[in-house]
Amino acid sequence: MPGYVIEPPRRPVLAVAGEERLFSVRRVYCIGRNYAGHALEMGHDPDREPPFFFQKNPDNLNTSGKFRYPDRSSDVHFEAELAVALGGGGRNILVPDALRLVYGYAPALDMTRRDLQAVAKKMGRPWEVGKAFEGSAPIGPIEPVSKVGHIMAGRIRLDVNGETRQQGDLNQMIWKVPEIISYLSEYFELAAGDIILTGTPAGVGPTVKGDALRLEIEGLGVLEVDVV
Repeated sequence: MPGYVIEPPRRPVLAVAGEERLFSVRRVYCIGRNYAGHALEMGHDPDREPPFFFQKNPDNLNTSGKFRYPDRSSDVHFEAELAVALGGGGRNILVPDALRLVYGYAPALDMTRRDLQAVAKKMGRPWEVGKAFEGSAPIGPIEPVSKVGHIMAGRIRLDVNGETRQQGDLNQMIWKVPEIISYLSEYFELAAGDIILTGTPAGVGPTVKGDALRLEIEGLGVLEVDVV
């Protein structure tokens, strides 16, 4: 049996609250401008237009509790998000069937090199340079649906150095979790191990070295991240 020219890297994994077993990650999808307030602050119409998505790399997921400020940027923003972890998948999933595919939920941050993203937007280029960089998706342990149920509403709040900077409610999502899963499955074949970041409420802003970020989502654990 042939071996490898280069040894394959290990798949990224996430902790599961209360479990010794780990969650193996396949892909990371992100939905953009999924809260009206955030759409407005970014200069866009919050009407319910078709959703759009971008991806981060699975190894961008960061469970260290530290976010290393990246090179080539002087304007890195925090974005507080609910992460959805899939335990199943498929194509053309119907909205009423979508939630049965969810394994659990976790608090997460979509860290963004906003200056580089702005250049990419202006030039009509992809966003990866602003979104999919090393350590750009701090994330907490996954809370299984079997323990916490489905997180469809509840406060989402991000504090920076003890001051509340983002605050909203998950029920303010323009596209709800079942709709996100259904829509994504029309374009991608979803599978167990996929992570979906569901958008961020208003209040995104810059962070600097030395900041302490604290994300709290009602019904889930707290994610604390130091910017170094």
